[in-house]
Amino acid sequence: MSVTSLEAPRWDGPLPTRDAVAKMIDHSLLRPELTPADVEAGLAVAVEYQVASVCVRPADVAAVAGALRGTGVLVGTVVGFPHGSSTTATKVYETGELISLGAEEIDMVIDIGRLRGGDAAFTQTEIAAVVQAAEGRPVKVIFENAYLTDQEKVAGYRAAEAAGAAYVKTSTGFAAGGATAADIALMRRTVSPAVRVKAAGGVRTLDALLELNRLGATRFGATTTAAMLDDLEHRRSGGTAG
Repeated sequence: MSVTSLEAPRWDGPLPTRDAVAKMIDHSLLRPELTPADVEAGLAVAVEYQVASVCVRPADVAAVAGALRGTGVLVGTVVGFPHGSSTTATKVYETGELISLGAEEIDMVIDIGRLRGGDAAFTQTEIAAVVQAAEGRPVKVIFENAYLTDQEKVAGYRAAEAAGAAYVKTSTGFAAGGATAADIALMRRTVSPAVRVKAAGGVRTLDALLELNRLGATRFGATTTAAMLDDLEHRRSGGTAG
């Protein structure tokens, strides 16, 4: 399933530098059909533009860690992805294995059904177990907001902060909906400044990224990295929106 692109008006505020925006981006290489050559091409984009990280499939972590060593681009990966329905023990084992293979950031999917059923205590316990297994690496908790009510979202975000998560994250990009302005604002209002907000799913334009950054998101899962950063450079040089 492809999430619809988030629509945003043309950004009319100050334009940040390309480097500043690049360091907000986790270049996403998670689609199941990607070949090794596709992943290699994606890594080249990440290194060329010096993004914060790549977010790759678990099976790619070892090779990607070797390829990115010394480049300044972090290796991120996913746990319990995309449905979140693995057991906690499986998520913990997966986290430990991926850290041992070179993962530096972990994006985990919660058990969505348990949170929808009102069991935020389970959500907190599971996140805490993954945080412990990550041994100090940042854990970004994916809530799949499209499936949750605002009340469920707030309970989940609070559980994530109590469990020691570094980020709350909107979406996998594989569900019925992705990042929205309303959800980013709700996330930022709910958690303390110690917890950051990541937007993912449908953030495909520079205007969308800058608008969500204004609302409080500081990291973005993106597949259109080159297009967004090229558009930024074009505008900074005096061109119109791409």
